[in-house]
Amino acid sequence: MSKQSRPIYSLVVPIYNEEAVLPLLLHRLDRLLEALDGPAEVIFVDDGSRDCSPIVLAARARDNPSYRYIRLSRNFGHQVAITAGMDRASGDAVIVMDADLQDPPELVLEMVAKWREGYEIVYAQRLSREGEGRFKKATADLFYRLLDRLASVEIPRNVGDFRLIDRKVLAAFSTMREKDRFVRGMFAWMGFKQTAVTFHRQPRAAGETKYPLRKMLRLAANGIVSFSDAPLRLALWVGMAVSALAMLYAACVVVMWFTQAHLVPGWSSTVVITALLSGINMMMTGIMGLYVGRIHNEVKGRPLYLVDQRVGFEDGAEAMAADRRARSAS
Repeated sequence: MSKQSRPIYSLVVPIYNEEAVLPLLLHRLDRLLEALDGPAEVIFVDDGSRDCSPIVLAARARDNPSYRYIRLSRNFGHQVAITAGMDRASGDAVIVMDADLQDPPELVLEMVAKWREGYEIVYAQRLSREGEGRFKKATADLFYRLLDRLASVEIPRNVGDFRLIDRKVLAAFSTMREKDRFVRGMFAWMGFKQTAVTFHRQPRAAGETKYPLRKMLRLAANGIVSFSDAPLRLALWVGMAVSALAMLYAACVVVMWFTQAHLVPGWSSTVVITALLSGINMMMTGIMGLYVGRIHNEVKGRPLYLVDQRVGFEDGAEAMAADRRARSAS
């Protein structure tokens, strides 16, 4: 693609310490660009990598006009890195995919076919998850089931961030600048005309997963808290239930006192009840604190991310305009 050609397709690929997989990834992306029915760009978003990924990707962006490279000033997280790439995508269709090749680039051709049929969001739905342990599969299934029951919108199961979106959808997405982002839930909330393409997810081609248990739990919490008030309603009902049980226990003690039943003197029951009520109170306060903390994070008004380096864009003005849009929307 020449510098002057406006891309029809923009591929956004977040990167974090992926030097082991880059040679194969670049090869398969080159083949994909050749197979697409129009000009395309690939935007790599380096989310603070500490390996050789920045060197390799910056060099590719300098040598090949179809590639762009953005380096964030630090690690802002996968969901923010996706947003940074989409902020700078100029194609009519924008495809988000991970770099580990568990999202097969060849599936993009099927997504494009669905987009050509008139669908505005085309997401990739996993039929199987090879190379993952039983624990991760079980917890992922539990998360999707729980999210399906709690969320205020229907979020498709076994769907990650691998998807194609139309330019109209991107414009709407760009207005949503919340800090704690759950991108797949945001697209489900938006509506539009959506469909799925299915695939069997392969193991990582190389390298290590960038989503250990800690990050998976954080993502799950973002998904539940961002799209459901069920935890707050749970806090209300649990508090009422505990209060009712405490009142019932107090009534039993009064009845036993009037009937002169044997009551063991001591402080055990008092300690148990006090500890139970204190623990429930702390749990409910923590749940409400999650929501209050998110409000605090939003009102600070900081930008979602900061860009340290750009390579491969036609000129600095376009990237600076994207930065201004991101800051103003924040």
